Amino acid sequence: MTAPKKLYVKTYGCQMNVYDSERMAEALGEQGYEPTNTLDDADMILLNTCHIREKAAEKVYSELGRFKGLKAAKPDLKLGVAGCVAQAEGAEIMRRQPLVDLVVGPQSYHRLPEMETKTRQGEKALDTDFPEEDKFEHLKSRPKARRAPAAFLTVQEGCDKFCAFCVVPYTRGAEVSRPVDRILTEARDLVERGVREITLLGQNVNAYHGMGEGGSWSLAKLIWALNDIDGLERIRFTTSHPNDMGDDLIEAHGTCEKLMPYLHLPVQSGSDHILKRMNRKHTAESYLRLIERIRAARPDILLSGDFIVGFPEESDADFEATMALVEEVEYGYAYSFKYSKRPGTPAAERPQVDPDVADERLQRLQALITRQQRKIQDEMVGRTVKVLFEKPGKYEGQMVGKSDYLHAVHVADAQVSVGDIAPVRIISSGSNSLAGELI
Repeated sequence: MTAPKKLYVKTYGCQMNVYDSERMAEALGEQGYEPTNTLDDADMILLNTCHIREKAAEKVYSELGRFKGLKAAKPDLKLGVAGCVAQAEGAEIMRRQPLVDLVVGPQSYHRLPEMETKTRQGEKALDTDFPEEDKFEHLKSRPKARRAPAAFLTVQEGCDKFCAFCVVPYTRGAEVSRPVDRILTEARDLVERGVREITLLGQNVNAYHGMGEGGSWSLAKLIWALNDIDGLERIRFTTSHPNDMGDDLIEAHGTCEKLMPYLHLPVQSGSDHILKRMNRKHTAESYLRLIERIRAARPDILLSGDFIVGFPEESDADFEATMALVEEVEYGYAYSFKYSKRPGTPAAERPQVDPDVADERLQRLQALITRQQRKIQDEMVGRTVKVLFEKPGKYEGQMVGKSDYLHAVHVADAQVSVGDIAPVRIISSGSNSLAGELI
């Protein structure tokens, strides 16, 4: 019997890349590969890359250079680059780093088995097309192995918004939504394998418009269909655009039992001038009114967001407008970054903000966000929440899970198993997590 080959996958960036890495590992399973967490054991190393930050490609080349010794010691070792850097750089990756055997874009990973065969025949394999066929449909059914109790499920890819700072439309392509029946089939399969919470993924997930019974379905209609799946207890979705937050999706947050009271809704800036330069097509005021409507539907909802500080041409007044918006919204979480150039995007060619000024602004914004996060966590003390337990903690008898609001919660001496959902009274708040006791 032939010994299985070993596949080492390193994933960078977003949750969709995590999902894609799982699918790529399954596709290469057809070629006899099993996953490994040890580089020295690998017969193939696959880097699933992200292009969202400045100099992302240079970091990938640096990482590839570190494999030179492994390749020399193990000549049959195959090196592959996948994801958005692969899409953006293409054949340039092989030209600059001849050690690379395989380059595949995020829309073509269903072709990995054929590409791997080419590498075993001594050929280089490159595929960065945007094929017309549905890559998900071409992946074979997965083995019915048990899964962690929470899983990602991609329902939509690509983006048509063309924000001035973003490479997604160029690396992931135009918006494409998966058909309803395929999503529901995959969701039922996940539930059969032990999954109790599903997070629906998309670069612009609330623009979902997949075909189902009767025509095109909205994300809200898809969520209601998932709500009917026995054994699925929790539904989340990310990432959303304010302009696609439809009335039915807002209503679902107030009425759909399994849709969790958490929403990630990036605004990026509180300045209308900067929002216009970003090509966001909404204003700070329209965003704030949208938040009011969402909170009217679900008063206890926890909101998170994204912010870019030091965007080209951002003035002190523009930044203060962002601080004012954050003060008004009060985020439970927020991700904030100093602007970094994305090659090929419009903003990269504009006058840049002084890096020291951007650093100082980012520190101020992050301090405000941290205060808000801690205040909201502290207010959870004394409340009872439901926790989905996902893994053992650092200490004997301790279990760790996520609350309805996506807070990390740890419980000592917990008489529960992975996958259980149980009521927990919050007894203390830490810097990034809550402690509780089972009721």
